[in-house]
Amino acid sequence: MMKSLFLLLLLCHVSSPVKHSLKFLYTGSSGIQNLPELVIVALVDDVQAGYCNSNKTIEIHQEVWKKLFKDKPVLMELFTQQCFDTLPKLFKSTLDKIMQHFNQTEGVHILQVMEGCELDEQTGETVFSQYGYDGEDFMSFDLKMRTWILLKPEADVIQQEWEADKARIENHVYFLTQNYSEWLRKAGNYGENFLLRTVPPSVSLLQKSPSSPVSCHATGFYPDRATMFWRKDGQELHEDVDHGEILPNHDGTFQMRVDLNISSVKHEDWSRYDCVFQLYGVKDTITKLYEAPINVVCVSGRPFNHIIGVAVALMLLPVCITALFWRKKKKNIGSQWRLEDCSDVSLKSKQQFF
Repeated sequence: MMKSLFLLLLLCHVSSPVKHSLKFLYTGSSGIQNLPELVIVALVDDVQAGYCNSNKTIEIHQEVWKKLFKDKPVLMELFTQQCFDTLPKLFKSTLDKIMQHFNQTEGVHILQVMEGCELDEQTGETVFSQYGYDGEDFMSFDLKMRTWILLKPEADVIQQEWEADKARIENHVYFLTQNYSEWLRKAGNYGENFLLRTVPPSVSLLQKSPSSPVSCHATGFYPDRATMFWRKDGQELHEDVDHGEILPNHDGTFQMRVDLNISSVKHEDWSRYDCVFQLYGVKDTITKLYEAPINVVCVSGRPFNHIIGVAVALMLLPVCITALFWRKKKKNIGSQWRLEDCSDVSLKSKQQFF
């Protein structure tokens, strides 16, 4: 189990093609020692804005987000009273019911919810609500039809129970349509310069041995809309190339890598290869020429880039735990979501979440 968690940590990244987004990731769990029963993470444009858990830990990042949380009492309440008390009880109750339905009495089980609002200049504003259980899609909410869409056939009994509770559905609709749009616009107004900034990366070529693949590694860039590739004689390569995921750094920037297998490349041909990094919104590209084998600095026998990767994964544990299945199902989920217009109505408590 722990091995799978670490693999997911290293691959974890929630990415969005829209211009601005506000996402709340809720993770309720059972059977995992030293992990809070509930973790809530708020992401603005995929940058962590806030974090809280049922152990009464709360973190608000960046001054613009602190201003947003201070200006919106209910948002602060979500990260204090409800995160510490109300929602953990509701998540545990729902998790127990699902476990009972699947005849599960023990072991590690995780219930996740991803909700929020996205803003695109072409398509406008949309909200979404997606549920997952034990790393698989579970149910999504169709706001227009006010109904639950079954994504896991075995959960039909749970779906029928949720469908029968009309009051809960209306409360869910009420919360979805009254907050996210306003919070996203406020976040954009408060942090426009922060959100629209571009930060170039530091790009390095790393290689464990002369015969091992060459890793072109870029880190410290923002936003996460970037591409990186290897070329030979100015032409992009597609064979013998391994593209890694874009991963978040603890400071809100991102990192990525792309590996090139050079085992069959002759010494005299090294200069024909280069790595190119391109960042969205920036005209200039960064190019690194492969000239000779580069030895990676090792610490206690481990490659330097491996140490960095594990360290980053550990620092991002709270965020990545909340995205155990969103990455794996990203393409499928995208086609299944039913996204509806956000609207502004008065506020209601997130206690009606379930």
